[in-house]
Amino acid sequence: MDSDLSMQLVAARSAPTQAAMQNAMLKKSNEMDQMVVDMIAQSTQAPPPPGQGTRVDKLA
Repeated sequence: MDSDLSMQLVAARSAPTQAAMQNAMLKKSNEMDQMVVDMIAQSTQAPPPPGQGTRVDKLA
């Protein structure tokens, strides 16, 4: 019975630590995914053609 109680106490103490580690890993994974998305989005943006954006067309 004592070993069961001690195992329960160990499990109760390790659960928050394990949850915090899982949360940190999920956060890091999300940050890395976002960095990849940002790199792809940045590389797909083509520069505007020469002359575009130099004047405002008020007739449009």
